[in-house]
Order: sequence, then C-alpha cells, then structure tokens
Amino acid sequence: MRLRACWLGVSAMALLWSGGAIAQTPPADPGASTEQAESPAPEQGEIIVTARRRNENLQTTPLSGSVLSGTDLANKGVASVDALQFATPSVVVNNFGQGIDFNVRGIGKGEHNTQTATGVITYRDGAPTFPGYFQQEPYYDVANIQILRGPQGTIVGQNATGGAVFVNSNDPIIGGGYRGYINANAGNYADVGVQGAVNIPVSETVAARFAVYGQRRDGFYDITGPGGAKYTGNNGDVRQLAGRFSLLWKPSSQLSILSKTDVDYLDMGAYPASPFTNQSRVLPIGSTTPNPNYRDLFDITANSPQAARDKFYRTILRVNYEFDGGLQIRSVSAYAKGNTMYRSDLDGTATANRTFYDSVDERQYSQELTLISPDNKRLTYLLGVFGLWNRYEFLAPYQFVIGAPLGNPLTEYRLQGINPNRSLAAFGQIGFVITPKLKLEVGGRYTASRSRNDIDVLQYGAPIVAEQETRSNDFSYKASLGWEVGRDHYLYGFVATGFKPGGLNVPVGLGNPAPFGAEEVTSYEAGWKAAFLDRRIHTTVSAFYNDYEKFQVTIGNPTIPVFGLQVNVPGKTKIYGFEAEADVKVGALTFDVGMNVLHSELGTFFATDPRIAAVAACNINTGPASTSCRNLTGVDQSYAPNFTFNLGASYEIALGGGATLTPRANYGHIAPQWATLFQDASLGDRLVARDIVNAQLAYNRGTVTVTAYATNLTDQHYPAALNSGLYFAGAPRQYGLKVLKAF
Repeated sequence: MRLRACWLGVSAMALLWSGGAIAQTPPADPGASTEQAESPAPEQGEIIVTARRRNENLQTTPLSGSVLSGTDLANKGVASVDALQFATPSVVVNNFGQGIDFNVRGIGKGEHNTQTATGVITYRDGAPTFPGYFQQEPYYDVANIQILRGPQGTIVGQNATGGAVFVNSNDPIIGGGYRGYINANAGNYADVGVQGAVNIPVSETVAARFAVYGQRRDGFYDITGPGGAKYTGNNGDVRQLAGRFSLLWKPSSQLSILSKTDVDYLDMGAYPASPFTNQSRVLPIGSTTPNPNYRDLFDITANSPQAARDKFYRTILRVNYEFDGGLQIRSVSAYAKGNTMYRSDLDGTATANRTFYDSVDERQYSQELTLISPDNKRLTYLLGVFGLWNRYEFLAPYQFVIGAPLGNPLTEYRLQGINPNRSLAAFGQIGFVITPKLKLEVGGRYTASRSRNDIDVLQYGAPIVAEQETRSNDFSYKASLGWEVGRDHYLYGFVATGFKPGGLNVPVGLGNPAPFGAEEVTSYEAGWKAAFLDRRIHTTVSAFYNDYEKFQVTIGNPTIPVFGLQVNVPGKTKIYGFEAEADVKVGALTFDVGMNVLHSELGTFFATDPRIAAVAACNINTGPASTSCRNLTGVDQSYAPNFTFNLGASYEIALGGGATLTPRANYGHIAPQWATLFQDASLGDRLVARDIVNAQLAYNRGTVTVTAYATNLTDQHYPAALNSGLYFAGAPRQYGLKVLKAF
C-alpha cells in the first residue's frame, strides 16, 4: 500500500536549506556533540564517529561509513534531502512528494507507506525519528551527519537491514560565551531564507543554545487548468519556519543532562506531478509517432486543488553519568507528535478528476538505556535495552480519501482508524584486544515487534473493518575483526545479520489481506582503510555481499493502483557490490571522491503487473508465467542503481589582509534505475541517470563570508520517482547569494 497520508519521518534526510538556498554552519562556530566536546581533540586527519555510543576514529573502526559536517554540507551544495545522494556514495534518495525514500546500498524504504518498516534508520541527536515520512524537516545548525552502511542495530537503537544515519545538531557549550552566527540568502524563484544560532552562557554549569530557520520560495512549476485556463491552486510555493532550543546542564564532571526541543511548521505548497507519457517525444514509447502531449517535467496541467503541510514537535533528553573508574550509564528519551496534511491531483491532468486528500496524526516515544564500559581496557562491553512506540491516527471522520471524482460515495475510498506499532529490544557487544593491533568484537540483539490495525474503510460505499495484529521476533548478531597493520593501514572484516519487522496490509476489496513477514539479511563485508602523505590523504575500499530471506517488496493493487500489496519474496535475494572513497587535503587544495558499484538479484518470485490486464492466475511461488504473470526472478531491486559516483574539489586563494577566495565544484552521478520490479520502460519504469553539478565562489574575511552559489548548474530535468503513473521532478537549477556573519 502506498499511504502517502502517513507521517513523514526523517530518514534520510532534508538537508539544510530544504529545496532552496544552501545553508551553512560557519567554521567559526562548529559546535560539537556532547561526546565530541568532552573527548580529546582529534589528531590531524582523524574523523570521530559517535554513532556506536563511543568516540571512535572512523579510520580504525570496523564499519563502512561517511561523516559530513555542517560546513561540508554547505560546501557541497547540499540544498535538500534529494541532494545528499550526490555528496556520498551508495546513497539514493527518491522523492515521491509527501513520501521521500532513502536507500543505502539498494536497501531502505522502497515504498512510502505506514505498514513497511524502513531498512535505514535515521536518528536525530541520538534518538530515532519518525519511520515513514516527514523527510522535509530542515537540517539547520548541524554539527555533523554520520552515515553507516550495512546492517545496524546490534549496538544501538533500532534494528536495520540497510544502514543508519545519525544527524547531530550543535550542542550548547558551557564556558563558550555568547557565540553563534546568522546566515541570509536570496536566489531565483523568489527564494529568501535566514537561519541563525546563538550559544547562551547561563551559569558555570549551564548553557543554552537557540537556533532558528525560515524560508520562502516560489514553486518550480508552470501549471495550467482545464482548457488552458490559469490554474488557481498552489504550484509548490515553500513556506517554512523551524526552531530548536537546547539546554545543557553539567553539575559535575561525571553527570551531564542535555535536552533539545524542535518545533517545525513546513508548508511545501504542493507536490505537482505529470503522467510519465508526457515526457516521451513519441507514443507509444519506441515508435516514431509524435506525442501531442509531450511537455517539460515542470510544465503541468491540473484541475484539482493541491496542498502539502507538515507540523510537528519533538523533544529529546540525553542523560550521561560516569562512575568512578570510567563506567558510564546513558539514557536517551524522545517524544514526538505531529500532523501531516496532503492534497493532490492523482491523474496529473486537467481533464480527469482523480484526487487524493489526507490528514494524519503521528506520535512516537522511544527510550534507550545503555551501560558502557571504559574504552581503555583490554575487554570492553556495552549492554542496553530499547523500546519504541509509534502510532498513526487516520483522522475521523474519514479524512483519508481517494475520489474519482471526490464527493461521490460510489467512486470513493475512505479510511479512518489507528495503526499502533511497538518494538522492544535488548542488545550487547563485547570487544577484546587480542594483540595491541588486533581486536575482536562480537554483538547480539533480540528484537520483538508488533503492529496492529484498527481501521474502518468505506470502499465504493461498502464498509470494511480491519482488525488485525502481527508480531515479528528476531535475534541478530555481528562479529568483526579489525587489524591495524601499521600506523596508516587498517583492515577489517565482519559478518552481520539484520532484521526488518513484518506488518499489515490495508484492506482493499473483500476481507483483510494477509500480513507480510519479517525480512532478514546476512551480510559479509571486508575493507581496507589507509592514510598517505602524512595523513593528508585518506582512502577506504570495501566489498560487501548480502543474502536476504523473505525480502519485502510491494506490488501494485489492480483495484486501486495508488495502493500496493506488501509481500515477501520466497527465494533468496542477493545484493552485493564494491565501494571506494578518498579525501585529500594538500595545502589550499581539498579533494574528495566516492563511488559504489552494485548488483542486485531478486529471488524466485512471480507477480502480476496491475497496469496490465490479468489473463491468468498468478501464484507468488509457482506462477505459472504468462503474458500477465511475470517471472521476476533475478531482476534488479527497484531504486537500486548499479553505479553511483561523487566528486568534489575546492581551492583556497589568499588575497591578502586575511581575506580568501574559494571556488568549489561538486559533481554527483546516479546511474539509471528501475522504478518498479516489472521493469517496463514503455510504462515509465526506467528513470534516467542523474548528473548534478553544484558550484560556489566564496569570499571570506574575518567573520564574514559571502558566497555565490548554483545547484544543478546544467539545469537537468529528471524524474525523481514514479508513483501511480506520475513522474515527480527533481529540483531544477537554483542560484543566488548568501551572506554569513559569525560572532
């Protein structure tokens, strides 16, 4: 099912000036997470990760990952959640409008709905975020983003089959005085934005930080109504306002208490989309007959009102106490509540009249409690428990509506009710230093998950009651071996398992559909991390092989195509590949490059493409294959391109008097990818390659930086995703000027 109606949980990631100008966390006020602030300063070239609840040097940690600071994000021109995929390898972001799906190594969330758990967990300041939607939350005043690739969860938080993303905002700094920044921008599409933050010293043991963000931008689209008349609805005008208040209390060297509260009001205006057939110069695709409806992705027709608004708040409390001897106990608590409202033209034309509307509440509470041994012992350990309670409420009376046309009960699908979910876990890890250069780590995790539907449906005037419950239990493990071959060379290898819980399908038609089972993965990875030229050059090379059992996929529902049916692939699915990263800092030159080569093979699986009339029965296990029952064995996973590549460079030119001029350029490539498992190019399933160039020219003197910027410099118009026969466009070229003042 594709419940666009559901709450947008960050997953990956709306990054700093979402959909508009490029935000920047100033070098003069880098901030730090509490863990980083209280640890010794890193040596030259070290990158510290805290995702595993310890301060670890990424170059000597047995995992594959990337770390981007807030300044890195600004310098790379990361202007929205979509742009992250062009700044780091193995990441693909597909924007469906209200749903934005974030995948790592081909795994994450291929369907934007409530019943499908995500394979990539996103954390904000140590706590997991909403699991399904709310991806447009702006990332302002960011300290760093840590992206871990491969199965996660044996050490911290939720279980995951694809990876984890840790977004850390800047913390208050005790003894840091009044310091902060303000950053304003203006650009095309009438884009105007401002953000800023200030550290506030309260006492010798208390500090606060206040950050604020605001943006307004006109839409990218030229929309006409019936008969070419002016369209009077919203074309995607962005109006966003967000704030964060943080308070750090450190009454002693052993105890620290940090709270953070975010409040967001995010009006994205609308998510216009057009039929995929409008993007072909000929019809049918592959013929030579000119297409009379051919038009640009941003040239759209519509006759239904459109809207897209999210509002929420989230509060996080982190408590850390260190006993004599170095043993620590840490608690991370979080509560979030919000509402998403969405209205769209489902057919993407000014002639037909298929519409969608929803208003959905979501609330989530999570609690993690962890015991962490000192780092300086031969034997180290970590023990923890974790709980998450999430509840979707599809508001009454029936504020989830699919209409054709809206208002006719004989052609409408209406839904109301609740979908509560729960996940409980216990986890632990032991590390043993076999020799001063060789370390073994073994971890395990037991997870018990539950999902329930208490849903009422009116389908074409007929009532349907869905009262179902499903449970999923799993034990996951990870065993790794890391070897410091020398001062600048590190080898690692591990085997790990991951788990994504099963869930419930929403009823469409008679009766309740069967639940789908949990997805499990066994992953093997080996890597080599190295440093050269006195650690001015860092490289990472890794290879991975994943075996998936009961791989979760979505096939469309033939009755109402906007929905899908979540099922498990009976055979074994394989995803494997190779990654490489390098960063160079030599004098005034900085240079970074990353790449991923990926291959995926779906297990034995038969399914009927709902876009084609069925001529025979189709059993998921045995078929038999026919013109309508497709044998999908061995096809590529959807939204899993076989190649990604990113490249960035900058050079700082000294102008005298302390002033500098820094040109920067970044390039990201995402190979063509399939939008559905049926891989029918004539139905729009093949999404073209994305080649995005961002450029900046920054002038800095003292605490002031003025930057001219451009994103998507070549103005490539490409479909970011396919949903219900509609193409959703990626952002076009944007350019402007931003001014940063640090104090």
